[in-house]
Amino acid sequence: MSGRPGGGARWWREPLVHFLLLGAVLFVVFHWRGGGAAASRIVITPGQVESLSAAFTRTWQRPPTESELKGQIDEYVREEIATREAMAIGLDRDDTIIRRRLRQKLEFLAEDTLETAPPTDADLQEWLDAHPERFGAEPVVTFRQVHLSPERRGSSLDADAQALRDELARAAPDVSIDGRSDSVMLTQEVSGATRADVARQFGEDFAEAIVATDLRRWAGPIRSSYGVHVVFVSAREAAGAPKLHEVRPQVEREWTVDRRKRQLEVMYDELLSRYRVVIEPRGTR
Repeated sequence: MSGRPGGGARWWREPLVHFLLLGAVLFVVFHWRGGGAAASRIVITPGQVESLSAAFTRTWQRPPTESELKGQIDEYVREEIATREAMAIGLDRDDTIIRRRLRQKLEFLAEDTLETAPPTDADLQEWLDAHPERFGAEPVVTFRQVHLSPERRGSSLDADAQALRDELARAAPDVSIDGRSDSVMLTQEVSGATRADVARQFGEDFAEAIVATDLRRWAGPIRSSYGVHVVFVSAREAAGAPKLHEVRPQVEREWTVDRRKRQLEVMYDELLSRYRVVIEPRGTR
């Protein structure tokens, strides 16, 4: 009798074989557990039926028929059977996804018992005072700039920018720059702009350089997505702490997140006291 080479060695890869083996394992485990009445009893309460019906209605925008509701109940029973049998043979053990999901469910359940009273103005002001860097206003700058285009200047771009910077530095601070820029589309004079405003127009690298450039002196070349610039920063106001009424929603959100974190830490500390943690020494090779 002939067949495909090695065909007999592949029988164990067939899905049907896997199904039969799993069935055999479940059969053995069921009898090993004794198959007691309590363990094999699945009770569907009226509340669970209502929940299944409500879930169907939310999905299909209509209540289920008797046949559809029976299908929902049958599916719930299959899920319950699969869950019990999988746990019985330890399929829930050492599974990162299941462990993470169980932790999430525990923490969600715990949140229902945690303090939920809204914070007072004093609570939020204390949080704002302790974390001003999270809500500080951006620095505001006023500057003039001359743009030099790489398409027009080519390899002499940086040299032209340095020469222009030195020329303007020798002139009066309020020297006119009309007609010196290669682009008429970019604003030459920017007044009272935040760092975010500058970044939106000229890019992040340019904005970062502007807030660090020395005041009242021509500097450059400073690069942007348009090319290079020679810049004169005439004024810059440092970031200041905002008033609570200006940032209250952000402060309340962060305060609430921090309170939840602290309360969960207290819960875990209390639960930890019920356990004895042993870290066994690592073996040497």
